Amino acid sequence: MEPISLQPVEGVDITTVVDNSSDVLMPDEGLVRRWGPVGTAGHIPVIPTELAEGGKSVDFLRAEHGFSALIEIHSSGNRRRVLFDAGITPDGLIGNLDRLGISPDTFEAVVLSHGHFDHVMGLDGLARRLGRRNVPVVLHPEFWTRRRIITPGGGAWELPMPSRRGIEDAGFTVIEDRRPSFLLDGVLLVTGEVDRTTDFETGMPIHQACRDGDWTPDPLIHDDQAVILHVRGKGLVVLTGCGHSGIVNIVRHAKALTGIDRVYAVLGGLHLTGGIFEKIIPRTVAALADEHLGVLVPAHCTGWKAQHALAAGLPDAFRPNSVGSHFEL
Repeated sequence: MEPISLQPVEGVDITTVVDNSSDVLMPDEGLVRRWGPVGTAGHIPVIPTELAEGGKSVDFLRAEHGFSALIEIHSSGNRRRVLFDAGITPDGLIGNLDRLGISPDTFEAVVLSHGHFDHVMGLDGLARRLGRRNVPVVLHPEFWTRRRIITPGGGAWELPMPSRRGIEDAGFTVIEDRRPSFLLDGVLLVTGEVDRTTDFETGMPIHQACRDGDWTPDPLIHDDQAVILHVRGKGLVVLTGCGHSGIVNIVRHAKALTGIDRVYAVLGGLHLTGGIFEKIIPRTVAALADEHLGVLVPAHCTGWKAQHALAAGLPDAFRPNSVGSHFEL
C-alpha cells in the first residue's frame, strides 16, 4: 500500500460529548480536563427549581448508551472543529453541547463511524438547532443497511435504521466513500473501510443484514470506520466509534495508510463487552501494549471487563472516560 501523506498538526483536543458514563467527581489528570465541580473543563449550568432553597439547582451532563466526540484541531494558528458521531437520542447531543457551552455553528463537518442508531440519532436535535446549512456528513456507503441482532433466546431485534432522505431533508450534505478520505485540507483522515488482518477480531456473529430481501450474516459491519490525525512529534491519534473492525485491525490499518509507525493515542469504543468478545480481551490488550501507546481512552461499548484488563495491561496510558472529559493531545 502506498502511504497517504497525512499533514501533521500542532495539537488535537477531543471532548467526549456523549458516552455511557458520567462522573462529575473525577479530577483533572495530566492532559485530561474533567467537567464537574472538581474539574476545569467547564462550568456547571444553573437551572431554576422550586425544590431548592433560593430557587436554583444545577444541570449536569447526561450519559446515554451511545457515543459522540468533538475533535478540535490546532493547525497553522487556527482551530477547526469536526463532530464525530452523534449519540442515540434526539436531544442528548445538543443538550450536552449546550451544557458544555459548545456552539454547533462552529462544526465544519460530521463524520459518522457506522450506521448503528446509537451513533446517529442525535443528528435530529443538531439539525433542529442548525437549520439547513448543508453541513457535510461523511459516511460509508453501507451505512444505510437494514440490520438486526439475533437475541440469546433465538429471537431477533431489528435496529432502528437511519434514513438518507431524512438526513438530507434536515439540511445535511451526505458524502459517501468506502475509501480513505481527507477533511480540513489534509489534516484529518477518515479511514473508510478497514482492512481485517488479525486472526482473532472476527466481528459480531449475532449481527445480520437484510440484502435483496433476505436476512444474511453480517458479522464484519464493513461500514465501521475511524478517524486518524497526526500530532507533530508525538504520532497518530486514532478515534473510533464502536471499533467493530477490531481495534488492533484499526490501529494497524492507520499505520499502513499513513506510513507512520508511532501511534500516540487511541480513544473511543472498542466493542469488547459481552461473552462473544471477552475471549479476545487478552490478545487485544497484548497487541495494544506492544504499540507503547501514550494515551488510551476506552469508551462506550468497551465493557467493564475489558476496561479493567486494559487499565492493568497499559497502566501508564489508560485514562477512564466520562461525559465532558476534554483530552489535550
